[in-house]
Amino acid sequence: MSLKMIAAIAALAAAGIATAIPAHAEEPLKLRIATEGAYPPFNGVDASGKLFGFDVEIAEAICAHLKAECSMVAQDWDGIIPGLLASKYDVIVASMFITEARKEKVAFTKPYYRSAMTYVMPKGSDASIIDKPDLDGKTLGVQAGATQSQYAEAVHGTADIRQYRTQDEVNLDLVNGRLDIQVGDLIPMLEWTEKTDDGACCELVGKPITDPQYVGEGVGMAVRKEDTELLARLNGALDAIVADGTYKKINDKYFSLDIYTLE
Repeated sequence: MSLKMIAAIAALAAAGIATAIPAHAEEPLKLRIATEGAYPPFNGVDASGKLFGFDVEIAEAICAHLKAECSMVAQDWDGIIPGLLASKYDVIVASMFITEARKEKVAFTKPYYRSAMTYVMPKGSDASIIDKPDLDGKTLGVQAGATQSQYAEAVHGTADIRQYRTQDEVNLDLVNGRLDIQVGDLIPMLEWTEKTDDGACCELVGKPITDPQYVGEGVGMAVRKEDTELLARLNGALDAIVADGTYKKINDKYFSLDIYTLE
């Protein structure tokens, strides 16, 4: 047998071996996602300890589009950005307003919904007090560390402002008469006053608060600044679930208006 034929047989054999060995499958993207778990209908924890809500389902839809393996954890609001920076998780999906102050610490996706803030008072209250910096001696409740707190301190700094760990705690004290007024996010306050028994005590007053200094550019998912590739993939997945109707199905499950545009 000639050397040329031996070389040809060897080459064919090598090719056969190569085709018989499957290429390594690409490792799936693995993401740890944090939400607050205390802000229904956007995020909450049910009786079995399972996270639920609009934020949770949007995160799940994003993960499904990315074919990512995702796990979700509940994290108290005041520690949610520090936890991201400490690499306890990779993404925050927790109805976080995109503000200039937060952009100094983290990177945001494009907004996945729009929002505003609002005043809420017991029905029959004198709504004219919201135009007074001191709120005419009334008690004002807000969630500590949230943009509502920043707004209250800036606009009503001389009032009796009471800070709470969660939004549910603010609602409870308003219902029980320990507060005269609160500032909350428009959409959950609308849901609370219109669709819950305890919220039926109260109503939205005044015009929606839309100052970009406090409500920012909308609500985004947050990642660490160095995670630029992840940020791009999240933005692409958001565009995809809006385009294919997945977003609308989730939206309509929770809300009577389109919160992606508020139009």
